[in-house]
Amino acid sequence: MKKSILLLTVLWLIACNNEKKAEPAGTTPETSAATDSKAEKNKQAALAGAMGVNAHDVDAMLRDIAADAVDYGDGSMPPVKGVDSIKAGIKSWLAAFPDVKGENFMALTDDGTHVAVIADWSATFKNDFMGMKATGKSYKLMDADIFTFNNEGKITEHRSIQPNSNMMSQVGAKMPK
Repeated sequence: MKKSILLLTVLWLIACNNEKKAEPAGTTPETSAATDSKAEKNKQAALAGAMGVNAHDVDAMLRDIAADAVDYGDGSMPPVKGVDSIKAGIKSWLAAFPDVKGENFMALTDDGTHVAVIADWSATFKNDFMGMKATGKSYKLMDADIFTFNNEGKITEHRSIQPNSNMMSQVGAKMPK
């Protein structure tokens, strides 16, 4: 229940930020269009990265990530820092859940600095992962991934709303401590 409330709160906050805001003094149609263009570009980059999961294309997933990006996940584990470490973690996760699939993708943004990608995810725990033995069981859940972009259009941070423990409990495993 708490997780549903948290997800709805995040979606509401993002939706509120998507409403047309009064333009600051000195804003021209050109600067407003540039902000809209930045927001749309970052939305498309976040969506492309999330959809890269379905193709198991790690390079597509990380195409728009900064070299010093940080993946905070759901906050239950220490952050993963740097594109190479993030890439290694994703490859390990894809090997453990080789049939992972996202559906019903939706992207929401504020001014383009933060983009939330919401999707329904499912997969089967087929290979060992982080010291956990594969169970052959599946999970299905909705998640929101929140990406933070810098001024160059690169992802600098990733956070996930859905706790990893939800996925692991569905597949009959416990996250390592």
